[in-house]
Order: sequence, then structure tokens, then C-alpha cells
Amino acid sequence: MKKLMVILLIVLCVVAGGLYWGVNYLYNYAIVPGEKEFLAENHEADSDNVYATWDFIEEAPVYYQLESRDDLNLFGVHLKHNEPTDKLAIVVHGYGNSSKGMEDYARLFFNQGYDVFMPDARGHGQSQGDYVGFGWHERLDVVDWSNYLVNQYDSNVEIALFGLSMGAATVMMSSGEELPTQLKVIIEDCGYDKVSNELAFQLKDMFNLPAFPMIPLASAYTDLKVGYNFYEADATKQLAKNERPMLFIHGTTDTFVPTYMIDSVYAATNGPKEKWLVEGAEHAKSIEVDPEGYNEKVQAFLAKYM
Repeated sequence: MKKLMVILLIVLCVVAGGLYWGVNYLYNYAIVPGEKEFLAENHEADSDNVYATWDFIEEAPVYYQLESRDDLNLFGVHLKHNEPTDKLAIVVHGYGNSSKGMEDYARLFFNQGYDVFMPDARGHGQSQGDYVGFGWHERLDVVDWSNYLVNQYDSNVEIALFGLSMGAATVMMSSGEELPTQLKVIIEDCGYDKVSNELAFQLKDMFNLPAFPMIPLASAYTDLKVGYNFYEADATKQLAKNERPMLFIHGTTDTFVPTYMIDSVYAATNGPKEKWLVEGAEHAKSIEVDPEGYNEKVQAFLAKYM
């Protein structure tokens, strides 16, 4: 009996050690910022002067800094027209990217007459932060940036909020917060419905591992380390509080944030809404697959509600 107990204890220690290693690996793989092998591109190494190469810019970019609610120094880039405008687009990048990688989206809004503001999410680009909140903590940063920007314009400004991938999840999560009345519409492109669902999907896709017990354990570990868990980071719950018009975009061949997630986020919101599936577009590639259609769809949506 004593020998059996020793063997069981050894087995339990091995299992516990293996689980801890796996959870810590997942945390470092997904939550800690930095270059990731599973991302096609990384924009962090781009020159600080990259904005100067964007041919549509009319004036030199203006750089802003904002202190987050948890004392991080956040960075953002403001692109303005030569002539004052009362229209502004806030463009939020995705996981592992930064404002430097959002040229196509900035051009789209700028050419439609909007000033453009692009924040670097915490832990990305030039913003401080040692973890990725997958949109949950970033949602409050977007709220604070929105209020900050309203003060840079007169009260007649109208704001469109746009997000791509993790940025799309961020703007959806921010939709349930108290945003300024000047923010009129929200557009999301290929965002996930819940962080727990997206990480479970990636765990299966990349490592062929089931969600249980790794996702619950990694969620608890993340909560202990940085103060949020994967289950509270739920775009659908936030969208249920939203009444602003929303445009949902997703590629039909997205295998990173699966296309079916658009159905749950689209169903969740209570405001006026439109859905557009882009045939043959992989993750965050809809604007490349159908640039003309993308521009027309966004332009028509903005014209309808702003």
C-alpha cells in the first residue's frame, strides 16, 4: 500500500508539473507581447518614420500620449486633413500589430474625408504594457482615447470606431461601455466572440489539444498574473448593451478567427446592424481580396448613419 501511495504521489507530481509547464507556456505564447511565429507579419520593427511614406497624408502626423487607468503610457497617431473636418475615424489594430500596420484602413477613411486616429494597444508598438488583454482591458483604453479626442475637436465632431481582428474584439467590447455621444457607429472586421472560444480554437488548431483543462487553468493563471480571465472577456455580453449601428465584416475562409463567430456577435447587438461576408478572404485579408467592395460597403454604411 505504501509503495502504491508513493507511485500515485509521483504520478500526481508529474501531472501537476506538466500542467503548470503547459499553462505557463500558453501564457507566454499568447499573453506576453512580442514577436510570434504564428503571425504572418510583424510591424514592430518598422521605422518610426513609416507614416511619412503614406502617400495620402496631407499634414505631418501628430503624436499623442495618454495615461491609462492602470498607469501605462499609451501612444497614438493622429492624421489630419489640411482643412478642418468634423469627421473622425478611430482605427484599432490587431494582435501583434501596431498603428504602423494600418495604412490601408487609414487611407480608406482618410480618402472619405475623415481625420484618422490610430492608437497602439497596450503592449504593442510604442505603448507600455507587459501583457495582451485580448480586447478586455484595451476596451477601456479605447473609451478613454475617445473622450480625449472629443476634446481635440468641437462638439459637432462625429466619430466612427473601427477595429481589425483583436482590434475588432476590442471595439465590440468597448461598445458596452459609456462612450461619448459623438461616437456614432462601430465597424468590426474579423473579431472573435469570446476570448475563451478563440483560445480554445487556437489550442486545437495549433496543438491539437482540447480546451479542458488548459483553458480554465490558463485563464485562472492569467487572472492571477494580470487581473483578467478569459471568460469575462466576452464581446457578446458587451454587444448586448450596445445600441449604436454596427457593421460586421468577415472573410469566408478565415481559419484564424473562424468565420462562424460573426453569427454570434451579429446576433448579440441590439442596435441597427449589417453583416458582410467576403468570399475567399482569409483572416484580416478582406480589404485585399475586394478593395473596391470594401471601400463601397464602408462608405455606404457611414453615409447611412453619419
